[in-house]
Amino acid sequence: MAYLFTSESVSEGHPDKVADQISDALLDNFLAFDPDSKVACETLVTTGQVVLAGEVKSKTYLDVQHIARDVINKIGYTKGAYQFSGDSCGVISLIHEQSQDINQGVDRETKEEQGAGDQGMMFGYASKETSNYMPLALDISHKILIELAKLRREGKEIPYLRPDSKSQVTIEYSDDNIPQRIVAIVVSTQHDDFDANDDTMLAKIKSDIISILMPRVIAQLPDYVQKLFNDKITYHINPTGKFVIGGPHGDTGLTGRKIIVDTYGGKGAHGGGAFSGKDPSKVDRSAAYASRHIAKNLVAAGIANEVLVQVSYAIGVVEPTSIFVDTYGSSKLGLTDGEIAEKVGQIFDMRPAAIEDRLKLRNPIYQETAAYGHMGKEPKIVKKVFNSPYSGNIEKEVELFTWEKLDYVDAVKAAFNI
Repeated sequence: MAYLFTSESVSEGHPDKVADQISDALLDNFLAFDPDSKVACETLVTTGQVVLAGEVKSKTYLDVQHIARDVINKIGYTKGAYQFSGDSCGVISLIHEQSQDINQGVDRETKEEQGAGDQGMMFGYASKETSNYMPLALDISHKILIELAKLRREGKEIPYLRPDSKSQVTIEYSDDNIPQRIVAIVVSTQHDDFDANDDTMLAKIKSDIISILMPRVIAQLPDYVQKLFNDKITYHINPTGKFVIGGPHGDTGLTGRKIIVDTYGGKGAHGGGAFSGKDPSKVDRSAAYASRHIAKNLVAAGIANEVLVQVSYAIGVVEPTSIFVDTYGSSKLGLTDGEIAEKVGQIFDMRPAAIEDRLKLRNPIYQETAAYGHMGKEPKIVKKVFNSPYSGNIEKEVELFTWEKLDYVDAVKAAFNI
């Protein structure tokens, strides 16, 4: 019997994502001026206010208020009507120095012996379902909101859009896990109050989303995904009614509350640790990236059609306490999942310092991860400029999304004699 699966995404203007982007912008600035910074920054955003908290050990000093305001303005919260603006909101910093009790468990005399920044388990997932090895429902959900943000910034075809929005996609699958059709699409988007008649306004929004946004999204998709769209899709556009009050004015936002959007949309598993605002000594982040890197390279190498990787750590301990692999019965090699996991431990060095070096994680690469998912994006090299009233300007060339590279496929094939 066929089954349904659903994933959601949220926009860069969603309150929780505003908080994530501020936290990661702070992290990037600390790492730009001091790559050895230890950072755990949390952000709260609400009506007219931003609260920054957390622990930092760094040789640099930042104008955190300016950084937070710049992020908010770039997202698009620039108008008084939004009741939240980068130019007018209050910014309170409660950031203090990292606990020495935590730091002593991480730092070592040699970098290679660096201990894990916390205990816990982290997961990585990959599937042949899409070209970027991501779950299809999540991939489409992200693309809907990325395109909606482009339309908002263009300000021409849909001029009334505001920054806060959410999407959701439901797909029908066959018993052998093949996508059959798109069943339902949900889009809730904040908007100007542009018509005195709410029914007229909502009808206009629904029409524009279906006739302007969706064709632009579908055009980006490969043919086999385009064929899943049909005239029987149920569209829920702003299903609760008008959505004028939104963003941090409508809903308080916190760092780390969108961990499923950030990863695999409910496919695979999640260890519970958030990413944004954490430097790579926190294995919640670095080991989750490394696990995705492993899973993606295993699938790309032909080990299995679908792979889940779990790794676990004890705080202050160098080696992981376990590595687990689940191929969901899709292994092509006649090996057990335990045998595959044993080889994975031989191919990939999962010590925290080794992960940092392999994936180049001590660089200011994190703000780009903080909206529309940390996984599934295209690796690329960019130049970034950071400004500080205390340390001057610095330009860095960095590589983004290194954990998405298929640079271990040959090593995997060699280890498995493929």
